[in-house]
Amino acid sequence: MREIKILQQIYHENIVNMKEIIMAQPPDKDVFIVFDYLEHDLAGLLKSSDANGFFTLPVIKGIMYQLVSGLNYLHTEAKVLHRDLKSSNVLIDKYGNVKIADFGLAKHINTGYDGHLKSSQSLHMTNRIITLWFRPPEILLGCDAYRSEVDVWSLGCVFAE
Repeated sequence: MREIKILQQIYHENIVNMKEIIMAQPPDKDVFIVFDYLEHDLAGLLKSSDANGFFTLPVIKGIMYQLVSGLNYLHTEAKVLHRDLKSSNVLIDKYGNVKIADFGLAKHINTGYDGHLKSSQSLHMTNRIITLWFRPPEILLGCDAYRSEVDVWSLGCVFAE
């Protein structure tokens, strides 16, 4: 339910767009969410032999620019931490458009009166977030006070991959 609420409040060209919510008939507990269609995820492209030679320097720069743009929107305007950024949650269409997906672990950032976190502020939340290979050291060591830097670390891991 939190994922749906967050997706209803955000719109950016580099964030997956929720098109529709469908309740199963008869109304049991099944909910289906319809999103934009993008042909690939970054993890699949990285493993694909068809993508050999696809990842040129301009393509990598374009992908990273779009990811940074989407993440900047999430953190500064939408006030949302993604908390599970990884290559399989980065979708790419046949035109090279990139969108961040899977907001199942996302959470709104509580901000101060001016809408911004001070550099010394951290939010106390669960440390059971982010897929292991994209998890920052402080989360691996059990820290439960963190800010948007956890998403930036994960973004760096996606870049390195």
